[in-house]
Amino acid sequence: MAARAGPPAPLMIALALAALVALPLLWIAVNVLRAGLDPAAWQALAADPQWARALAMTLWTGLAATGLSVALAAGLLSRSFPGPFWQGSIRLLPPMLAVPHAAFAIGLAFLVAPSGWLLRALSPWATGLQAPPPWPTTQDPWGLGLIAVLVAKEVPFLLWAAATQLQRPDVAVRWPQELAQARSMGYAPATAWWRVLWPQLWPRLWGPLVAVLAYSLTVVDMALVIGPTSPPTLAVLAWQWLLDADARLNAQGAAAAWLLAACVGLLAAGLWVLRHPLHRRTRWTSGQRGRPAPVRRPPWPPLSALAAGYAAVLATLAVGSVAGVWPFPSLWPEALSLRAWQSVGQSAATLHTTLVLGLASSLAALAWAVAWLECAPAAWDARLRRLVYLPLLLPSVLWVVGLHRLVLAWDIDARWPGLWLAHSLAALPYVLIALSPGYLGFDARYRQVAASLGHGQAGFLWRIKWPLLKAPLLAALAVGFAVSVAQYLPTLFVGAGRFNTVTTEAVTLAQGGQRSLTAAYAWLQWLLPALAFALAAWAGRPRRFAKIGP
Repeated sequence: MAARAGPPAPLMIALALAALVALPLLWIAVNVLRAGLDPAAWQALAADPQWARALAMTLWTGLAATGLSVALAAGLLSRSFPGPFWQGSIRLLPPMLAVPHAAFAIGLAFLVAPSGWLLRALSPWATGLQAPPPWPTTQDPWGLGLIAVLVAKEVPFLLWAAATQLQRPDVAVRWPQELAQARSMGYAPATAWWRVLWPQLWPRLWGPLVAVLAYSLTVVDMALVIGPTSPPTLAVLAWQWLLDADARLNAQGAAAAWLLAACVGLLAAGLWVLRHPLHRRTRWTSGQRGRPAPVRRPPWPPLSALAAGYAAVLATLAVGSVAGVWPFPSLWPEALSLRAWQSVGQSAATLHTTLVLGLASSLAALAWAVAWLECAPAAWDARLRRLVYLPLLLPSVLWVVGLHRLVLAWDIDARWPGLWLAHSLAALPYVLIALSPGYLGFDARYRQVAASLGHGQAGFLWRIKWPLLKAPLLAALAVGFAVSVAQYLPTLFVGAGRFNTVTTEAVTLAQGGQRSLTAAYAWLQWLLPALAFALAAWAGRPRRFAKIGP
């Protein structure tokens, strides 16, 4: 009797890949659950006098930033889509999205500080100030600085998420036609947009909106740089407790992280409930109508002001990194110095750690994503993604709790393998999201043609499929590298302070007084991902073949 054939090789590879990722992620999930089941930790949290004010500050800054971000993004969309200025606005989004959150927070703090460039430009002719005033423009007790920096970073993300919906084939033609029809019926352009397009777009933005809300409520590095300190946000308070040497405070910090997760879950559920009633209430069956209203658009892309703000932040970092003596209210330093950059150059180990860690984790994430998309059935892919997206769903302080217990159990705490694992797991969902559209949309007929010409699977991948997918592959690699560079909490917590990266150095220095060195590290934190994206765009260009013959 012939032996029964085993499972196909791709299924076996997919099973191994699933186990490779599911094992650490399930371990983290179990430990995260265990961290929230300690009654003593919850009792200690309830007895602590700081948590209520910290939670109130968290809800205020998070909800205010999310609400303002949605309002501004919707307003910008209403003034640019559809039309020629929409394409100009889209082109401004990638450079803004590429700026790391911590670097942007540091640059904005330098820009609006009492001795910052903004007040220097107004002094002394407009303000009469000859010395920096004692104004709490950063780390203010109302959280306004944190709200401002969150809004500035979240508006481009929401616009990018909206652009992905507006460019879908099923709505790219229909929605502009509906707007034109509404205007022909006498609705003003703004009224037509809010009554026709926004009710259809709003439900599709629930996922990105929840991501914005979750980040605003749980961010730590930006809150450390520019957020309030008395009280801090609950995420910062939980992070401080987790860093304490007292095990009871560590458990209290884990309970605070769970409280944050519960708040995010409840608010996300509320948004889910509200999105459909809002859709029903805002139909365009009524409103001011008259003769057909002319379409009036601004003379420049509406996103230009925000892009100019980003340019000002980066310029502030660049000038601050080379500023020598700079008395107030001079607009320009009296002398320029490369001392800060020389200090950065002397810390070659920090740059080496950042580069090697970013390349190693992004390559590992890309290799797994390619192998998974190549071998896994669609049903397996849909199920495993719910687990792979765990780093995106959990608050960052809660994620590092489970991650730290994993590396402790596997005895890789404060070691290179543990840090590499932490960065790889953080980069994996982003790489998978960035790669999936291009990879899954690849035309299967190429494989049939290659097979008819006698090419095997390996030859087809190396000589046809992967070269054609060079651009999305390199873009996904750049995304993973940028995510690794931006990691702050896992690097500090899992690495136990033994591994320094440009991000940990920038955030740590931002809480001190070395402005030029802080600006240099923050600029470098932006420059490395920007170079990665630029190299990916250059290397991913279609090949040009020389013309042969006359």
